[in-house]
Amino acid sequence: MANDPKDFLKDSGEPFRAFFDMQGEAMREMMGEFGMPGMENSAKLTGDAGEFAQVAREIQSMWFEFMADRTQGAGSGSNPFDPAQWLTLAQGMAKQMPTDPIETAQKMAKDSMEIWQGVLGSFIGGVTGENKPEVDPLPRKDRRFAAEEWRAHPAFALLHQTYLMMAEYFVGAAKQVEGIAPEKRKQLEFATTALVDAMSPDNFILTNPVVLKRTIETKGQNLLKGMRHLINDLKKGQLTHTDAEAFELGVNLAATPGKVVHETPLYQLVQYSPSTDEVFATPLIIFPPWINRFYILDLTAKKSFIKWAVDQGITVFVVSWKSADASMKDVVWDDYIRAQIDAIDTARERLKAPSVHTIGYCVAGTTLAATLAVLAKRGEADKVKSATFFTAQVDFEKAGELKHFINDNQLDMISSLSSDGYLDGRYLAATFNSLRGKDLIWNYVVNNYLLGEDYPAFDLLHWNGDVTNLPSKWHADYLRDLYRDNKLVVPEALSADGTPIDLTEVKTPSYIQAGREDHIAPAKSVWKATEHFKGSVTFLLAGSGHIAGVVNPPAASKYQYWTGDSRAGSLEDFIDGATEHPGSWWPHWFEWLQEQDNRKVPAKGKRIPGAKGDKVIEDAPGRYVKTR
Repeated sequence: MANDPKDFLKDSGEPFRAFFDMQGEAMREMMGEFGMPGMENSAKLTGDAGEFAQVAREIQSMWFEFMADRTQGAGSGSNPFDPAQWLTLAQGMAKQMPTDPIETAQKMAKDSMEIWQGVLGSFIGGVTGENKPEVDPLPRKDRRFAAEEWRAHPAFALLHQTYLMMAEYFVGAAKQVEGIAPEKRKQLEFATTALVDAMSPDNFILTNPVVLKRTIETKGQNLLKGMRHLINDLKKGQLTHTDAEAFELGVNLAATPGKVVHETPLYQLVQYSPSTDEVFATPLIIFPPWINRFYILDLTAKKSFIKWAVDQGITVFVVSWKSADASMKDVVWDDYIRAQIDAIDTARERLKAPSVHTIGYCVAGTTLAATLAVLAKRGEADKVKSATFFTAQVDFEKAGELKHFINDNQLDMISSLSSDGYLDGRYLAATFNSLRGKDLIWNYVVNNYLLGEDYPAFDLLHWNGDVTNLPSKWHADYLRDLYRDNKLVVPEALSADGTPIDLTEVKTPSYIQAGREDHIAPAKSVWKATEHFKGSVTFLLAGSGHIAGVVNPPAASKYQYWTGDSRAGSLEDFIDGATEHPGSWWPHWFEWLQEQDNRKVPAKGKRIPGAKGDKVIEDAPGRYVKTR
């Protein structure tokens, strides 16, 4: 029995470690017996010994130099990239193992025997012609082991199949823990999955045949290059996903023409230049999440939502939040809501427009809902013509995997990491990466450090690694009051700028978009906004997830979306009666926006930021988005 989740995790990891130790000698014997594909000429390895030795010396020298720098204080301090922290963020609070460990262990032994018989039997008997078995000897599939090298040799076939079987066993065991609250069981399941992913044989040189083959082919140069990548990442405290030199803000990212027309210590307001002779009378203000850079909506020209909206004739403003520093240690919920109201008033006054359309993406959508409630309470709801929510949550009852990180222990740990009044954005990036550790951590460990691959030039991954610091006081309040205690949906349980918040007073026409595969703001959670707003609501379910489900330009012809009864009793009821449409949902949103107000005006005067007589601050994308 495991009385503590740390014991459970430790106990779960020991069989993996023992398994890898046990496999070492058996693998060497089998490789000698069967021969390893692509590595048949073992005599050549002896001849290349000198070159391998030189590579080993260079790797050792690089590592010693790095460690010496750390000892002397260069790169000192807490490192968000420290792999040990990936698991401590997710530890659950289990009290006992499954109620019937004997039955589970018997199943594990039976499955193990079937794997050995299937894998070794297929190789000994020959998997060709008439001897090929009707049943696949490698029944467990996982794209980490898709390369032929994992199937071509019995040692590695047995290794990865046994690993996948054991992974099923331990994750299944975590799911069966009894006597604890459901959310604690979910935390334990998450932590166990993280451990299982970390122990995968493809993450280690000697148990990854693809890496072994590459090492022999390059005479170890892949490992030398990988060591450079690893040391650079450890120095900056962040896993690198893409080529940092491939993109430049204002050149090939965030390059839609515009000007910064307003600035406060918390945000800059960017207005984009029109590309049409006429524009819609009601402008649009986009509030991106302050946990990320705003240019997720202005990536390369073909992917930019902002450019696409400008090309439809919309006057677009976007808020560029400042990355937090020590000067923002007292910034709280009220400040972000005041900032959103300030941006609304600034755009209205600048263009002499009675109202604006608004978009709130993710957490900025949460504060947009609060902003709408504040304006409604003050009798100023008519300042906002419409509100669109991109993957935004207001009711956190079903908030998904991020709730695994929200308990007193995690909040205390986050507080300890925020001694200067702000939380380093690298911690948040590590948290989001750990939600999909197999894809966003270990995949890159293998490619970057073991295979020594060049970094790809991928705009979305570049943005993902461009982290933003958060004001620690507000971040803690957000996690505690919204994620943990779900106060936003309790009328007047929260207030902002002295005004009580009641979402049931929001009657602004709202367009609510959710991603079907979103693991950050699950569709079930986003849907619940329809249960609180009292104005007209249009709900749309988009294919893909939190990012690709939003950034899906029509020209790409990707994914799909569903429309249906936005006042259905549940998301399941909505889906049951929904109609599927191919491609991007952006045109559907644009049609909805025109239904709110389709009046047009000439694109002149201050509709052209920086035109004659118009005082502006600087060119888009502005300084704040470039501040680290």
